[in-house]
Amino acid sequence: QVQLVESGGGLVQAGGSLRLSCAASGRTFSAYTVGWFRQAPGKEREFVAAIRWSGDALMYAAPVKGRFTISRDNAKITVYLEMNSLKPEDTAVYYCAAGARPLSFSDSPAEFGSWGQGTQVTVSS
Repeated sequence: QVQLVESGGGLVQAGGSLRLSCAASGRTFSAYTVGWFRQAPGKEREFVAAIRWSGDALMYAAPVKGRFTISRDNAKITVYLEMNSLKPEDTAVYYCAAGARPLSFSDSPAEFGSWGQGTQVTVSS
């Protein structure tokens, strides 16, 4: 089992930036995808971005493409989500998640077996 801890959320004005971090421990991430999801009040959890641990594949949801960047630091076993040009509609609790099966690369929450506790991102207009 893997443990994930998110950090970096907060309150920012529209147009601002934040960087979220997801620190992992507990098992090797070799061949596993790590993803970011978000959930706004009254809405379903939605996919934001994912990165294969090898770094050879990235995936972004359409609403964040061009504004958000996912990356990873193998030495620190940490995945980052750099968020620029933030909009009020980006307000949500952001979760990182680790893939449930090696080599799987998906944007479906069902393909992720371990989740962090979430970090709140609030973008004011």
